[in-house]
Amino acid sequence: MDETRKVPKRISQTVLNSLKGGVVPRIGLPYIAVGRKNEIEALLHDVDIIAEGGASFRFIVGRYGSGKSFLIQTIRNYVMDRGFIVADADLSPERRLQGTKGQGLATYRELIGNLSTKTRPEGGALTLVLDRWISVVQSEAVEETGLQPGDPGLTAATDKKIFAVTASVSELVHGFEFARLLSMYYRAYVNGDDDLKARVVRWFRGEYALKSEAKEALGVNIIISDDDWYDYLKLFAAFFRSAGYAGMMIMVDELVNIYKIPNAVTRQYNYEKLLTMYNDTLQGKARYLGIIMGATPQALEDKRRGIYSYEALRSRLAEGRFSRPGARDMLAPVIRLEPLTAEEMLVLCEKLAEMHAGLYGYARKMGTEELSGFIRIEYSRIGADQNITPREVIRDFIELLDLMYQHPEMDLNALLESEEFSYSKSEAVSDETDAGYAEFTV
Repeated sequence: MDETRKVPKRISQTVLNSLKGGVVPRIGLPYIAVGRKNEIEALLHDVDIIAEGGASFRFIVGRYGSGKSFLIQTIRNYVMDRGFIVADADLSPERRLQGTKGQGLATYRELIGNLSTKTRPEGGALTLVLDRWISVVQSEAVEETGLQPGDPGLTAATDKKIFAVTASVSELVHGFEFARLLSMYYRAYVNGDDDLKARVVRWFRGEYALKSEAKEALGVNIIISDDDWYDYLKLFAAFFRSAGYAGMMIMVDELVNIYKIPNAVTRQYNYEKLLTMYNDTLQGKARYLGIIMGATPQALEDKRRGIYSYEALRSRLAEGRFSRPGARDMLAPVIRLEPLTAEEMLVLCEKLAEMHAGLYGYARKMGTEELSGFIRIEYSRIGADQNITPREVIRDFIELLDLMYQHPEMDLNALLESEEFSYSKSEAVSDETDAGYAEFTV
């Protein structure tokens, strides 16, 4: 466990606080990663295809607590290290794939607001990426021409390279306007016009509500809308590649919020948009773009309200005759997650115990025997085989670590065997439909 001892205290604090609060931490995941080897390898194969100009679409499906959010965050961190730009969002009643009151556009805005790179992993990287693109192009022009800044020849060479990038996206749907705005941003950058730069960025973020407003501000008679926001993500993917990045990965979690839409027609419109995105990636209409979506089994398989209620999607996504628990096809569009085993949870708790001891500067007291006793009690509760989730186990475990640290006089074995801890009735969530949205999955 030497590697875990070296975890920076800032990361340890974030990881432990996030886990105790029931959410997946954005940083420090490699220190607590357990299991999911086959799933990660399958998704990383997709990453290689995307970097070569392809596209991919995967559904990560598992019940609450099975590992969707953790797996998505793990891949997010990996692809950023590989030079990808990542955009992630959780769906909600206000954010959908399609809507009549801006719900689809709200999802686009969330994705663009969360644009992240290796140097800006917390999001908000759009302006950084645009400025970096121009700076890199200018540096390349200096190297190629040997001219100095201010020389008209260098300006012409830079303009030519900028035009090559904008031309590469102008042939796509809405690409002409997109390219025009990229050129406009470049001119504003060169001229030091921060106001114009801000207006262009506002357009890219989908913040103009009316075409007349965009026309007045930028001279373009088009805005990003509920109907066409996905087309602009494809444009961004092509642009990011031309700007020197490996590609773009989009991650959308909480697909269950579409399943929960009460109006059947609205649900179908959302599934239609989902089908469009799915077909685009598999048919080669999108390039340098990967899409990962997280859903519960019910949100996928319910033939009355779920994704399978839309026949065109059901026929594409339904599992074949040969896949079964323990032998899933990891190359299929749907990756189904199995719950972590008690053995895997034991390894995870050991990592957390080391991290906790390192953060607070004490010698770890819980050995393998005590950890095994803790896991045995957790998994022996009535209904645990069906309902227990890593979120509950980890919350209990971190609370136990906190108590033992704050009250060193407490007897660990007595605490584990106490009536308060060894209760028989599981408090695990048994109804996925009614579970809260603060899903924690490892």
